[in-house]
Amino acid sequence: MEIRRSADRGHANHGWLESYHSFSFADYYDASKMGYSALRVINEDIIAPGKGFGMHSHQNMEIITYILKGELTHKDSLGNVETIKQGCVQRMTAGTGVTHSEFNASLTQPVHLIQIWITPNMLNLTPSYEDKYFHDASNCNQWCLIASEKNDNQSLIVHQDIALYVSQLSEHKKLEYDLKQNRCAYLQVCNGHISIDEQVLNTGDAAVFNGPQTIELNALNNAEILLFDLPQD
Repeated sequence: MEIRRSADRGHANHGWLESYHSFSFADYYDASKMGYSALRVINEDIIAPGKGFGMHSHQNMEIITYILKGELTHKDSLGNVETIKQGCVQRMTAGTGVTHSEFNASLTQPVHLIQIWITPNMLNLTPSYEDKYFHDASNCNQWCLIASEKNDNQSLIVHQDIALYVSQLSEHKKLEYDLKQNRCAYLQVCNGHISIDEQVLNTGDAAVFNGPQTIELNALNNAEILLFDLPQD
């Protein structure tokens, strides 16, 4: 296990947007942090009320947005207009090219989200969009699959050999994940505090794992965790 501390992430504060970058992004560059397996971007964004990203384009990227708190309005060149809230997950395949905007749907409260970019297993896919709300009961003290290549367990479809899980852990609850041969994992603590092998991970911290092993998590208080099961490089 390699722990990556929150304080070591890139940080940008634009007034209307505060962003933490796990990997090189925009003005933040670290040659040792260009991604991990198929993961290219993990940004933790806090967007001020009524503010957001105007229309901009993407190509050949799988973009996943996970809402931690608040509501986000999405519009795109495919004709989708959606407002997603806490507990919602959104997936957009940029493929040959798509233009979209993202704005905080509230005029009084910030929206807090995790945006993830994953490199696809094929270039120039047909652009597409989907979102889904995952009920609290589905991820309470257990792993809930929210995105996968084959739509397993009615998860969102991602065009890459990954599985993305979320769990909401109650204080003192324990949870395990069995990592298989030729796989690696990236674990992100979105909220709360956990321990793994007596190492404490706090909000914003991450850990990476390579090769077959059982990952054992212990929640020191209520915690929200994302776990990416990825192909080894």
